[in-house]
Amino acid sequence: MIGVGATVGTGIFIVLNEAVPLSGPAVVFSFLLAGLTAALTALCYAELASTIPVSGASYTYSYATMGELIAFLVGACLVLEYGVAAGAVAVGWGEYLNALLGQTTGHQLPEAFAAPPGEGGIVNVPAAVLVALCCTLLVRGAKESATVNAITVIIKLAVLMLFVAVAFTAFDGGNYADFAPFGVSGVGLAASMVFFSYIGMDTVSTAGEEVENPRRTLPLAIFWTVIIVTTVYLLVAVAAVGAQNWTRFEGQDAGLAAILGEVTGSGWPAVALAAGGVVSIFGVTLATIYGQTRILFSMGRDGMLPEAFHKVHPRTKTPVRNTLIVSAFVCVLAAVVPLNVLADITSMGTLVAFTVVSLGVIVLRRTRPDLPRGFRVPGYPVTPILSVLACAYLVYGLSWLTYSLFAGWLTLALIFYFTYSIRHSRLASPDEPDDVTTPTTT
Repeated sequence: MIGVGATVGTGIFIVLNEAVPLSGPAVVFSFLLAGLTAALTALCYAELASTIPVSGASYTYSYATMGELIAFLVGACLVLEYGVAAGAVAVGWGEYLNALLGQTTGHQLPEAFAAPPGEGGIVNVPAAVLVALCCTLLVRGAKESATVNAITVIIKLAVLMLFVAVAFTAFDGGNYADFAPFGVSGVGLAASMVFFSYIGMDTVSTAGEEVENPRRTLPLAIFWTVIIVTTVYLLVAVAAVGAQNWTRFEGQDAGLAAILGEVTGSGWPAVALAAGGVVSIFGVTLATIYGQTRILFSMGRDGMLPEAFHKVHPRTKTPVRNTLIVSAFVCVLAAVVPLNVLADITSMGTLVAFTVVSLGVIVLRRTRPDLPRGFRVPGYPVTPILSVLACAYLVYGLSWLTYSLFAGWLTLALIFYFTYSIRHSRLASPDEPDDVTTPTTT
């Protein structure tokens, strides 16, 4: 539920309007390519999660395989994957909230306060409110958050299946006539964009210390997350393009709700979809902020970050200060940064982290072949190599602005590492590790 909750909704409710104009109806192949990359990486995550079943995800795996500096830089990438992703998702919440208000009351929030600069607004107030609600729930405790997340997962899958069922009633094969108007390059560019929709599948591995029998549970959870998510995405993409010509997607707010509104004449299915989008994006924001706080908790416990990040409240047992800091960061991003910028930088950070995890499988097989593994990547070493190549291909499709922002972020991370982290680290020397699980067992 955490894996699906953090993934479905991360992009499918909002990313089609960004991706379809890049590829046309061939966006279906873009989802397949992104899904294949996610599946290859999931296999690598499953092996490391079954070998090192503790919190921290890619950060912990990177330390175990490549040492402290690489682990810190991966932790910086995970801030982009989770923190920035939460901001990107929150941006889309305002669109669906406005769609719901318009269909039920006939009134909407003023555009100036319902969208970030660059998208017709001044500040995205709904996005900031959403982050504050998630923060409040996460501070209360992990059990309460998991319960709410499970409810939102069921709702979002139900409304997406409703969308598929209704959209197929208006399916027009002619919408697929000009299948790939921008050729292979368009499919690749859109795949880099829609990969944003798969971000969150590794959230499962951030809960390594909070599940029963993690060596068995984590690999199974990762597999089922990828299978469920890919199936749902393909159904939604096929139905959406079949119901609406691809040339009409660009600039369309709350795209799925808008399509149902046209198909049904703004009937109850469109209202249900808009309401489902509101609930679903809430669940995604909740899960991604949860994942971010747990990663920073591990880094704080290792001395990579100040102690505030790993202090827990004596009653709720949650990292309250950590959650407040992360939520404030996400709130600012969601309120003032355009969606397309957030989506691309999130994809960059995630793909780099996925690449390191795939390489980590190879490194750990060579350096610690004796470690017990609950799961082994099939087709080793071909599978992790293919995962690296697939991630590199998607990185290639990102914009130069994204490269520049990513380089600036890593520069800031390196400055922080050499001025603070290296002097406060509680980890063993990367050249002399005490044990593969040192980061989260010390």
